Amino acid sequence: MYTFKSRIRYSEVDSNAKLAIESLINYFQDSTIFQTQSGPASIDYLKRNGLAWVLSAWQITVNRYPKLCEDVTIGTMPYELKGAMGLRNFFMDSADGERLAVANSIWTLVDVEKEMPSRITEEIASAYVLDEKLDMDYGSRKIMIPKDGEKTECSPIEITKQHLDTNKHVNNGQYIRMAVDCLDKEDFEISGLRAEYKKQARQGDVLYPVVIKSKKEDNDIYTVSLNNSDGEPVCVVELI
Repeated sequence: MYTFKSRIRYSEVDSNAKLAIESLINYFQDSTIFQTQSGPASIDYLKRNGLAWVLSAWQITVNRYPKLCEDVTIGTMPYELKGAMGLRNFFMDSADGERLAVANSIWTLVDVEKEMPSRITEEIASAYVLDEKLDMDYGSRKIMIPKDGEKTECSPIEITKQHLDTNKHVNNGQYIRMAVDCLDKEDFEISGLRAEYKKQARQGDVLYPVVIKSKKEDNDIYTVSLNNSDGEPVCVVELI
């Protein structure tokens, strides 16, 4: 397990002075990068070997959003490595140990040149100490796009440099930001989300978001499909 402490900054909160969902995701991303960089299988090591970890799926449950200036602890732990896939948990706790948020993620080790999955080597596997998986309600990595529901097409989004990460692809947190922005609902506090990453978007690409509103047990569910110019989903995000 890797953990670090932080304090919620003004630049990380929304209009209600609570941690924004994309800032929570940034914290989780930072924790896995911090852990990776502290071992032998760093970003530089992966680049030298033509490899990269690519996120395939997110599942995040938020119990409470911390407020501005609140002290928090962020943690992450890989719990399974198999084939080309790595499974990793995340959490954010308050200063008194309240579990604010918990997440599961599925990553794929990719050969950058071939753009194909690459089996995890013993050298890479040895860089990660596996922990027990966290207690949470684990959902499917696959997100079904509802056939019924209220459908809305949103304005196209052109991918620019600000959306990219070190892999020159759109950062996974940016997709979440795009999906949330499509809702245009300031009073909608997200308690859970899933994201399925199907393709990679690069600078110059244009995404065409489609939002489908449905219901499940009195809860509004928004499924946002960020499609490419061929109408194929690049990323599908489910927000509850």
